[in-house]
Amino acid sequence: MSADIHDNRAWAGATPALSVLIPFLRDDPTDLLGQLDREAVALGGAVEIVLMDDGTSDAALTARLKQTVDALDLPARLITLSINEGRARGRNRLTVAGRGRAYLFLDSDMKPDAPGFLQAWIALTAQRDPAVAFGGFSLDQAPGDARFAVHRTLSGASECLPASERAKQPEKYVYTSNLLVRRDVFTAETFDPGFSGWGWEDVEWAMRVSRRFEVVHIDNPATHMGLDTVEDLARKFDQGAGNFARVVALHPQIVAAYPSYKAARALKRLPARSWLRGLTRRAAGSSVLPVKARAFALRLYRAAVYADAV
Repeated sequence: MSADIHDNRAWAGATPALSVLIPFLRDDPTDLLGQLDREAVALGGAVEIVLMDDGTSDAALTARLKQTVDALDLPARLITLSINEGRARGRNRLTVAGRGRAYLFLDSDMKPDAPGFLQAWIALTAQRDPAVAFGGFSLDQAPGDARFAVHRTLSGASECLPASERAKQPEKYVYTSNLLVRRDVFTAETFDPGFSGWGWEDVEWAMRVSRRFEVVHIDNPATHMGLDTVEDLARKFDQGAGNFARVVALHPQIVAAYPSYKAARALKRLPARSWLRGLTRRAAGSSVLPVKARAFALRLYRAAVYADAV
């Protein structure tokens, strides 16, 4: 696959301890890059950034990002792919370009909640050198538009949790949105390229890794700025059904304890799942219902979709 590689002036002479790996598709990570670069002086060359456009095919965006990369004080590389590789393969490719002893996977639609975000990660690697650490994410800076209300409710209840809660099931609360991985750990366990489409490749990776390495949870969150509408979330659940089935096949004992799996198995016995899917999807999209009721309907929709896959 052809790839265009563009480095800024700071890249060649850098000897980073941490590589921030940022994949994106049809997004513009300019705001995130600007916020990270504000820490450049304090970091003293300890951090580099590797961006990868996973097949957007937007020449104007590429040109703008090259200019942005050139203006950064942090060492930075932009990799532009001509064809989409997908979430698992793309992140595996990013690690090949990273030169640090540890990687920080950071989604392009994240926004650090504290001004010393990267400095906190560097301090953690220096003090504890963890195999894997997840910093958490929040909705503190996320848009408050009514069209994103259901997503806010879902994320706030099940994902935006403090480290003390996430640590109770360390492998479950691992997402590539804000994830530190030591280089030798990722060499031993890469993302499974058998996953395609949306979802579950990071959770499955954590299930494998947690058998061999400690997964640490800390409170160094970033806000998930890219909230979705109900229709966008429903489409992602549709796309993720096959990936969920793959996780179930690979890790049946772990997944058996997940509420999403229990709900899917319960709904699998119902004879009218297609009717239920339609009903719950319409209810989730109805602005007449309370937001909590719509969020519950969307969870039921996801369970009904997954029921066909398990």
